[in-house]
Amino acid sequence: MALPYIDASALNALMSPTAAVAALEEALRGGQDPESDSPRLFAPLATGEFLFMPAQSAKYAGVKVVTVAPENPAKSHPKIQGTYLLLDGEFLTPLAALDGAEMTLIRTPAVTIMAVKHLLALRDADSAGNVVVFGTSLQADRHIEALLAVCGIDSLVVVGRRAEAAAALADRWTERGLSARAGEPADVARADVVLCATSSSVPVFDGALVQESAVVAAIGSHGLDAREIDPALVLRAEVVVEGYGSALREAGDLIPARSGREWEARGLVTLADLLNGRFAPEPGKPLLYTGVGMSWEDIVVAGRAYELFTATRAIVD
Repeated sequence: MALPYIDASALNALMSPTAAVAALEEALRGGQDPESDSPRLFAPLATGEFLFMPAQSAKYAGVKVVTVAPENPAKSHPKIQGTYLLLDGEFLTPLAALDGAEMTLIRTPAVTIMAVKHLLALRDADSAGNVVVFGTSLQADRHIEALLAVCGIDSLVVVGRRAEAAAALADRWTERGLSARAGEPADVARADVVLCATSSSVPVFDGALVQESAVVAAIGSHGLDAREIDPALVLRAEVVVEGYGSALREAGDLIPARSGREWEARGLVTLADLLNGRFAPEPGKPLLYTGVGMSWEDIVVAGRAYELFTATRAIVD
């Protein structure tokens, strides 16, 4: 029997933002331990790099293999391409292959918006309110889609390095009925939620402008040389990370503010803490979530997508 392949369109149809967030919440509340993740492995290529992300859950094992080619977009090719291989957790028998790039486009915003959802709950907020998004890529677009679906948005401001790209993304959301416009970094001063989905190596806005009541999520970086948030904001905010180990290895937004040793001494609140009621932030401080991407997130989404895929196929058969 041929190994089933769940392509990008099928995967997108199976896993709505709401479904992906629910799967991640169930996993964290059901005992999935992000700290058991193996560090992701990088291997250089002539025009980019391989990225290997193995993981195991209660029911499955799996690995995502993707290529990252920074120059591809300028040549009309995707920057990230790859495949996810899902296996049975007991016998390690291959079950299905899934589009790896689409997997990333689903699980990354799902993790971010799950964090934002629960941080907003600590503020007793009914919606995300006034949102500022930094970035104009497909990943930024998917974050807007997920935030709107899961939390709701009152108004949207898009900020990008190229004004025309920010205007184009804002216009697309205006056409979908959302109050949206292109803006400037200073717009964070009026934001209830700030989402950063860029590849920046320097902070993208002045952290002093952020309101005390704001929720900020920075997810574009996965390396100690990447920056989206300035140290001043990190020091004045209550910080939540995906996982303790991954943050100390790769969270470039955190290390300039404090050394790894200082963070170890201070401690870090994780998504598992947030989801399981172990986080009580100090009042009068912004809430900051920073993520680098972890393998457990992929296997949770891949496993749920496979279950929905097989259930759908059984109905058809």
